[in-house]
Amino acid sequence: MIRDEADAALAQAKFFDICDDEQRRMLAFVGDRRHFDPDAVIYQAGTVPQGAYILISGMLKAKPEGKGANKSYAISEPGSVVSVIALILDRPRLVTFTAVTECAMLFVPRQAFLKLVQQSPDLAQRAVARIERDLDSYLGAIEPIGRHLRSGES
Repeated sequence: MIRDEADAALAQAKFFDICDDEQRRMLAFVGDRRHFDPDAVIYQAGTVPQGAYILISGMLKAKPEGKGANKSYAISEPGSVVSVIALILDRPRLVTFTAVTECAMLFVPRQAFLKLVQQSPDLAQRAVARIERDLDSYLGAIEPIGRHLRSGES
C-alpha cells in the first residue's frame, strides 16, 4: 500500500516523468513517506538537503532568505517537487520550507537518484535536459524584472 502511494506520488510529480515505470518503481521502493505537522520545518535555509520531497497532500510555505529574498509563497499542488536540484547537488538551500497544514510527503534520497542516473545514461541525459529547460523557463520569467531594475538604476 505504501509503495503504491509512493509510486503514485512519483508518477504525479512532473520532474519524474523523465523516469520510466521501472525507474519510478525503484525510487518508490527507496523513497520514504514522511508526515509533517503544521509549522514543522521541512528544509531550513542554509542547510544541505539530502534529497528532494514530493508533496502528496497538504500545504507548504516557501520563504526565501538572505540578501534580495523575495516574498514567501505557498505550495499545495500534489506532485510538487521540493528541491529538485538537491537530487544532484549537495548545496545549501536558500529557502526555508515549512508545513502550513498537516503534510504527507515522499522523500527521495539523492544517493538513490544518483545511483539510478549512473546506471542509465539515457536518464542522465533526460535529467540534464529537464533541469536546463526548467532553468531557462525560470530565467525567462525573471528577465523582465531584471531589465526593470536595471533601467531604474540608470
